[in-house]
Amino acid sequence: MAQSSNNHPCFAVGVDNTFRRKFDKEEYLERARKREEEEDERHKSKSKGPPVQRKPLKHRDYEVDLESRLGKTQVVTPIAPLSQQAGYYCSVCECVVKDSANYLDHINGKKHQRALGMSMRVERASLQQVQERFEVLKKRRTPGSFTEQDLDDRILKQQQEEEERKRQRRERKKEKKKEKAVEEEPELDPDVAAMMGFGGFRSSKK
Repeated sequence: MAQSSNNHPCFAVGVDNTFRRKFDKEEYLERARKREEEEDERHKSKSKGPPVQRKPLKHRDYEVDLESRLGKTQVVTPIAPLSQQAGYYCSVCECVVKDSANYLDHINGKKHQRALGMSMRVERASLQQVQERFEVLKKRRTPGSFTEQDLDDRILKQQQEEEERKRQRRERKKEKKKEKAVEEEPELDPDVAAMMGFGGFRSSKK
């Protein structure tokens, strides 16, 4: 029995009976070296590119529509395009925001401004630009609009109205005092008043 077991192929001399997979270390070291070189080349190619120059932040030249769809009923289906789904659709970023507050945050945010080609930095205005802006606003003002004279007239009118209100309050207080004095005055019996001589003060005219 012992001799037959020793003759089994598993116990043969020179046969690998460990059943473990062996790896070629040199091959995998070479692969790792090539992968590192490729990653270094990718990073270098990215860093060599010129930095993106974005325009400074500017004010919007359009009015944001937040009220056109208020109070309206809309049928929403899963297969509907984004522009027809419930909420506020941004055509620049191609996304839908569910409420107006988040929509304003989105269009004022960094991602939206970058999609428009602008950074979050504001251009510093010079003195000449400020003066030109004032001139443009003065020319845009329509005739008959609000002026300093109108402001003075409004202030004067408010002062007059306030004085009138104070005068009316004073008159009401005087009337209340008179009514209170009449109520507190004691009522005398006519006979007692006649005995005391108070009846002579009454007018005899009828």
